[in-house]
Amino acid sequence: WRTTGSGGDPDYGDWAKFLTAYVRPSADGVTRVAYGQAVQGGGASALRSWLAQTQQTDPTTLAPDAARAWWINLYNAATVDLVLSDYPVDSIKEVKGGLFNTGPWGEKVLTVNGQALSLDDVEHGILRPIWPDARIHYAVNCASIGCPNLKTTPWTAAGLEADLDAGAKAYVNDPRGAEVKGGDLTASKIYDWFQEDFGGSEAGVVAHLAKYALGALATGLAGVSDVDSYRYDWSLNGA
Repeated sequence: WRTTGSGGDPDYGDWAKFLTAYVRPSADGVTRVAYGQAVQGGGASALRSWLAQTQQTDPTTLAPDAARAWWINLYNAATVDLVLSDYPVDSIKEVKGGLFNTGPWGEKVLTVNGQALSLDDVEHGILRPIWPDARIHYAVNCASIGCPNLKTTPWTAAGLEADLDAGAKAYVNDPRGAEVKGGDLTASKIYDWFQEDFGGSEAGVVAHLAKYALGALATGLAGVSDVDSYRYDWSLNGA
């Protein structure tokens, strides 16, 4: 998967149509997906068809930024498809989770270049090691309220850097990402689960947050040296 070529973005037309039709920002800052409408209105089947089509792409022929954008789109579309396949559910952890509700991340739900892949394979075996960049956590979406928002348009090579920065700023400055009250920092569990990507320590997490923090959060972080508590909301990001 580390091999890349010179190809540009593949066709994201049907994925873009799905996002336009069923993904919408809400007043609380969470971008939500109208899963029920997608099931009833044919969006679910159209998305599944596009997923089958895009898995015929050979990402090793794409230029590096195009390849990274493609893997992100593949991950996000597959996540939405998994929720749609079991909808209605209250959390993605109920999808293919079995008795203990472990979630669908280990299931081999994709096939690329003849290789069966899970969502974990894409995120932790491809995206994170090949392109070590903490901002990837703001790009992949796990269909939960606590997660960074699902982007309302496809990721593309040309917009990759700007969109990664925008995603980081949006999440860090939302209470789901970080919040300082009374001098105590509460941060998303993402910064605990993947601390190695954010400097390898709580001080590294604080430094990462400070890089993107604005206004009151930036002021509050100036007096903070570690994380006092973590939180995460696994509720489905449904509209």
